[in-house]
Amino acid sequence: MPSYSSEMDEVLFYIKRHIDEDLSLARLARYAAYSPYHFSRIFKAYVGLPPHYYVASIRLQKAKDLLLKTNLSIRDIGMEIGQQSLGTFTTRFSNRVGMSPSAFRHSPQVANKHLTSLNQLATWKQTSIVKKAHNYVTGTIDAEVPFSGVILIGLFPKPIPEGMPKYGTLLSTLGEFSFSNVKPGRYYLMATAVTWDSQATDILLPHTTLRAKIHHPIVVQPRSSVPHLYVTLRAPRLNDPPILVSLPVLMNNFLRQQG
Repeated sequence: MPSYSSEMDEVLFYIKRHIDEDLSLARLARYAAYSPYHFSRIFKAYVGLPPHYYVASIRLQKAKDLLLKTNLSIRDIGMEIGQQSLGTFTTRFSNRVGMSPSAFRHSPQVANKHLTSLNQLATWKQTSIVKKAHNYVTGTIDAEVPFSGVILIGLFPKPIPEGMPKYGTLLSTLGEFSFSNVKPGRYYLMATAVTWDSQATDILLPHTTLRAKIHHPIVVQPRSSVPHLYVTLRAPRLNDPPILVSLPVLMNNFLRQQG
């Protein structure tokens, strides 16, 4: 929806400047000078998420930053993002990041270890591409800029990389990928890339990593094939949803499969 891009970009900047405040739908719609209904429709078309879900996601992203960059207690960090209950904050963080706040805070060394292990793998077991097979999703990924590192790609149930992907894998090079035995349903394909010289903070807080996504949902139907997909890694854009899933969790799952 290009005609609304500049207006929605202003709203996204506004959200990030006022993320510590009450950002109700009425307030955001008033700032954009639209009715709440019209604003919600335009916002979701531009970002891919309803306004309230996007705001909650940005707050969880802030929690990730605070866990790694401050000594605030986990309870205080939960309160910083508007969660009065420690239990509620821990549950929501764990579900959408893939690990508890405490485990995330202590994961920098693990992130470096996993990246080193991936770099030292002699061979990567890749699922062979099966042409015209049912329950397969195949595609090709390239990049706008030269890239050397690991690509994390998955099929997610929502248009945001959070929690564990329903189907996911890691790639050591650009090129073809595939997911097998995909159950019928609607999925969103998203990817990000971590260079071999990335630091732990870059992996755990992937604000600037290259990323790629298919903008429309991928529909897998029984006994039918999905057209071959093409995606391109590129620099992040303002209307990209935050990458909430903990990349070291995906790395660890892949390394265990390789063993």
